[in-house]
Amino acid sequence: MEPSLSYSPGTPLVALPGVGEARAARLAKLGLRTAKDVLLHFPRGYKDFSGTHAWDDLEAGRHAALSGEVVDLSSRTTAGGRSMVSMLVRCTGGSIRAVWFNLPFLAKKYAVGMRVIVAGAPRRNGTAWEFSHPDVRILEEGETEEAAEWLAIYPLTAGVQQSHVRVAVQAALDHVVDGLPEAFSDEVRRVRGLLTIQEAFRGIHRPAGREMLDAARRRLAYADHLIVQLLLREDRREKERRQAAPAITVDSRLDARIRARFPFAFTAAQEEAVADIVNDVAATRPMHRLLQGEVGSGKTAVAVYAILAAVANRPSDATEDDPYGRYQAALLAPTELLSRQHHRSLSKWLTDNNARNKTRVELLVGGMPAAAKREVLGRIESGEASVVIGTHALLAETVQFRRLALVVIDEQQRFGVEQRFVMQSGKADPHTLIMTATPIPRTLAHGLYGDLDISEIRQQPAGRQAVTTYHVLPDTLSQWWDFFGKKLRDGRQGYVVVPVIEDSERGVQSIASAYEELANGPLEAFRLGLVHGRMPPGLQNAVLEDFAAGKLDVLVATPVIEVGIDVPQATIMTVLDADCFGLAQLHQLRGRVARGAVPGLCGVVTDRLDERSRGRIEAFVATADGFALAALDQRLRGSGRLFGTLQSGRSGTEFKFTQRAVAAPDQPPADEAAAIPFDEDAVIDAARADAIALLDRDPGLTLPEHVRLRDLVDQRRREQQAQGGHHGAVG
Repeated sequence: MEPSLSYSPGTPLVALPGVGEARAARLAKLGLRTAKDVLLHFPRGYKDFSGTHAWDDLEAGRHAALSGEVVDLSSRTTAGGRSMVSMLVRCTGGSIRAVWFNLPFLAKKYAVGMRVIVAGAPRRNGTAWEFSHPDVRILEEGETEEAAEWLAIYPLTAGVQQSHVRVAVQAALDHVVDGLPEAFSDEVRRVRGLLTIQEAFRGIHRPAGREMLDAARRRLAYADHLIVQLLLREDRREKERRQAAPAITVDSRLDARIRARFPFAFTAAQEEAVADIVNDVAATRPMHRLLQGEVGSGKTAVAVYAILAAVANRPSDATEDDPYGRYQAALLAPTELLSRQHHRSLSKWLTDNNARNKTRVELLVGGMPAAAKREVLGRIESGEASVVIGTHALLAETVQFRRLALVVIDEQQRFGVEQRFVMQSGKADPHTLIMTATPIPRTLAHGLYGDLDISEIRQQPAGRQAVTTYHVLPDTLSQWWDFFGKKLRDGRQGYVVVPVIEDSERGVQSIASAYEELANGPLEAFRLGLVHGRMPPGLQNAVLEDFAAGKLDVLVATPVIEVGIDVPQATIMTVLDADCFGLAQLHQLRGRVARGAVPGLCGVVTDRLDERSRGRIEAFVATADGFALAALDQRLRGSGRLFGTLQSGRSGTEFKFTQRAVAAPDQPPADEAAAIPFDEDAVIDAARADAIALLDRDPGLTLPEHVRLRDLVDQRRREQQAQGGHHGAVG
């Protein structure tokens, strides 16, 4: 259809032909108000009505769609009192039977002689193939099965039906898409194998087949990643142009002094990370580095090395008689528990009997008394505080560093992305080191953190204990508690992790009821403590201190203990309702019981596993490699779901397309996590490489062939600044 000059991506839905006021009002509940909104409201799955499967190739349980003629239709009541509608369809090669229970009205919907497409998962019933509660599409007169397309299934909300979305999407495809400007030249599309923007939107909403859908996703994902990479790299270049960081030098003498602080030698992987950091901070260009590593791999030790290097350096304008003339470093942690853990660890590592070389380590958290907080703020401003460790309290305007040279952000994914830039202001930008023990595949990390350089620590330090993991099912739960209790009687301590504080609709037990059940049941002989995120920080700390001191045998907790808890005697863990957790979080939790001199033990308890969840849990039990689990999570959940989980805080850098994993047509459409396999790693790599090359060749994207890209990047930046952009650029 020819595009109309009166329609554009910004056209209100009510103005598109065929939508109407009532339908537009319903769609507004989904936040869909313009043509652009519905074009970017991507399907969560598809029903395959292609009708091209062969009768001879049918397999039990595998999705198929066959076309044929209805040759028999009956309705009856079964011996159990249920109504049953049965329809026999003659196809090329044989016949199939469609069966529905308790849907008697379907007997009037179909008729003998109709041509239909039956789609679903067949099963053998004797010698016949039977489809239970299949999807059926009636073919109109003259319509061929080849013309029947995959039917998109969209995310909905109360009061909105699939038909409402489909009508609006079709109107946008008919009247808007053909007028969209193309961001990529014919040459770029040829080299990268990309569809046009028109083909991509039609392919994602009305795919003619798997190949078309795959190509559409690749085009939209590439454009999405490229725009984000361009925006992030422009921002980074602008920061580097405007401000300079302090140059931190590490000679052989300082290196030896720093290493003398540690009671262990660094692993080869730690050495590589240290070398990356030393090279970065020696320049006046601010370091932006992501350090991701296995649980217990020694990331904190690498961060402490960087901190010591920073505070050992003195600015050129500082006088020798200035006792506080050295640079400062800050460590930002997401919780008070983790902040206090870091404060204890660093205070121990940095203790020095030589007063001249004393490194003062301060703690700044929200729960501190006002008077104590004022004293800490004064020491930060004067420069007396060399290292400051804290929570979000460090981001307050009242915190004024004298010479901040390095910021370390622990567990970055727990902060909004914007927060890593908050402390980069003033006379000079500090260097920034971001740490995470929730590794994501390297290519995805480049896509998510496109403005960061990346170091990885995969190697475990010598002496790090392994954790044996068990899958505990309902029929073995009592045996597990006997085993758990035996280890406690042997002198060990343990954790019991509960996913939620309050009872949930899914039937997941609350922490209070779990605590009561354990205290009056399998663990009644032991001293139990309770900790969760809604407790006041002071009470949390008191319970944790009692646990660390051995005054408690078992800590019953929510995932608040996921990070920052280091109790060597606690070597056994039970995770209740383990299917409620992601693989990365389970792996983090498991890392709590590998802190001592003996191997750890972890039991993950489940009782409501479908096939997909069972595969996740079994893989977790069999795999101790966090990077391998991250790669598995990517395959099971789709990259888009990982991006959607990890990315937060700056709407302009969210991934608009890949946030929504598109379900494959041979998966249940309601399963939003099942992604059609396409090589998104290659797409991310291509987008990253192209963004770097584009900005090297045309730093301002001012060449005529880059005008559309310039518009898209600026549009995404405006959304970032407004913090209210809903869908992003149409690229």
